Amino acid sequence: MNLTRALGSVGGLTLASRVLGLVRDALFARFVGASFASDAFLVAFRLPNMFRALFAEGAFSAAFIPMFNKKVSEKGGSLAAGLSFAEDALSVLLPILIVLTIVMEIFAWPITWGLSGGFGNAKPDQFAFAVALSRITLPYLLLISLVSLLGGILNSMQKFWVNAAAPILLNLTLIAALLFFHTADPLATARNQAVAVTVSGGLQLLWLWIACLRNGVNLRPRLPRLTPEVKRLLALIGPAAAGAGAVQINLVVSTALAASLLAEGSVSYIYYADRLNQLPLGLIGIALGTVLLPTISRQLGAGDEAQAMDTQNRGMELALFFTLPATVALIVCGVPIVAALFQHGKFTPDDTIATAQALAAFSLGLPAYILVKVLTPGYYARADTKTPVRYATIAIGINFVLNLALIGPLKHMGPPLATAIASLVNLAMLYRTLAKRGHFVPDTQLRKRFWRLGGAALAMGAIMYFLNDRFAPYTLGTGMTRWWAMLALVGIGGGVYAIACFMLRAYRPSDLLAVIRRRGSAAPETPTKKAP
Repeated sequence: MNLTRALGSVGGLTLASRVLGLVRDALFARFVGASFASDAFLVAFRLPNMFRALFAEGAFSAAFIPMFNKKVSEKGGSLAAGLSFAEDALSVLLPILIVLTIVMEIFAWPITWGLSGGFGNAKPDQFAFAVALSRITLPYLLLISLVSLLGGILNSMQKFWVNAAAPILLNLTLIAALLFFHTADPLATARNQAVAVTVSGGLQLLWLWIACLRNGVNLRPRLPRLTPEVKRLLALIGPAAAGAGAVQINLVVSTALAASLLAEGSVSYIYYADRLNQLPLGLIGIALGTVLLPTISRQLGAGDEAQAMDTQNRGMELALFFTLPATVALIVCGVPIVAALFQHGKFTPDDTIATAQALAAFSLGLPAYILVKVLTPGYYARADTKTPVRYATIAIGINFVLNLALIGPLKHMGPPLATAIASLVNLAMLYRTLAKRGHFVPDTQLRKRFWRLGGAALAMGAIMYFLNDRFAPYTLGTGMTRWWAMLALVGIGGGVYAIACFMLRAYRPSDLLAVIRRRGSAAPETPTKKAP
C-alpha cells in the first residue's frame, strides 16, 4: 500500500471539492451575505453537515472498515464474507435511519431551537422560516449515512477516489442552485439552497451505488437481523461518533451560542471562517484519516506492528508538512484572503474584518484538528473506540466552558478560540495515551523534522506579513483580479516555504522527487522495510 499515492488521489479530489466549496461560499456571500437569511440556512445545514463529517468521514468508517477487513481476512481474502456482513449492517441501519429521520422531522422545532438558541430575539415568522429550512435539509442525514456504508466498502477495497469524489456533487449542486435559482430576496435564495442540500444527498448515493455495482458489490435487501457482528458495529458507532466528532460537536455548540448571544451575522462570520479553516483540514486531515485507518488495520491484522508504527509516523510527518504553513498563512493573511473570496455583493468590508478575526482564532487549532485525524486510527484499528470518546467528551466540556467565558469579551472570536483550545487538549490526551501504550513513538526523522518545518513556516509567515499591504489593493479589485491576487500571494508564500524547507533540511529535493514518483511514503534517510 503506497501511502503517498493513495493520499495524492484522495487529497487531489478533496482539494477539488474544497475549491468548489470556496466558489459556492463566494456565491452564497454575494447573493445572501451575512444576515438572518444566511444564519438561518447555516443553522439548518449544521446538523446534516455534522452527520456528513461524523459518518462519512468519521464514526461509521471507524467502526465499519476494521470489521469489514477482518471478515474478509478471516475467509482468506474472500470479499463475499465482507459483503454479507455489510448486508446485515444495512438491513438494521436502514430502518433505524428512516425512523430517526421521521422523528427529527416531527421535532424540527426544538432541534432548530437547540442549534440556534432561538436566534436570540428573532421574530416568530423568522424562527418559523428557520424551522422550515431544517425540515428541508433533514433527509440528507439518511442519504449521507447510506453513502457512508457504500463508501466504507469501497475504501476497504482501496477504491479511495470514488468516495472522495462524492462531496464534489454536493458543491456542484449548491453552486447550480445559486447560479440558476438565486433571487433578489435572500430568504428565497436560502430556501433554494436547503432544497439543493437534500438533492445532493440523492446524487451522492446514486454515484456510490453505481460505483459499487461496477466493482462487483451489489448489496441485497434483507430482513433486519441483529447478528453478533451487527451488535458490535452498533456498539462501536456511538463512541466512534463522539470520538471522531469532537470538533463538529464543538462547532454546533459554538453556532448555538453565537446565534443566541451575539449580533445578527455572527453565525455567518464563524461559518465563513470555518470554511476557510476546513480547506487544509479537508485536503490533508480527512485524506490522511481516510487512508490511514484501512492501511493500519490491515497491517495490524497481519501482525506487523513495526510497519503500522512507520505508517503513522509518516502520516504525522505529512500532516505537519502541510498544516504548519497553512496555519501561519491563515493567521497572517486572513484579511486579504477573506476579502478576495467574499467581499462583494451583500458582503461588506466590516464582514471581512469580522470573518478574518474568527479565522485567526480557528487557525490556532488547525494542527490539532488534523493531527487528531492521524492519531485516532491508532485506536480504531485496535477496536478501541472508548478512549477517543472519553477524551472527546472532556474536550467538549472544555469547549462549552470556554465558549461561555470567551464569547462575552471576544464576541465572534470567542467560540472559534474555544474550539481551537479544546482541540489542542484532545490532541494532547490522544497522543499521551498512544505513547504510553507504546502504540505510537515518534521516530528520529519525525522529531528532527518537526522543528525544521516549524521554522520554515515562521519564515514564510514573516514574508507574507510584509506582502499583505502590497497585495491589499488587488485583492479588493474587480472580477478575476482579486482571485489572481490571492493566488499570487498564496503562491509566493508556498515558494518561500519550499525554499525554507530545503535550506533547513526539513525536506530535501530527493524527498520531493520520491513523492512525485510515488515510490513510497518513507523518506530516503530511513528506508522502510516491506511488510512480509
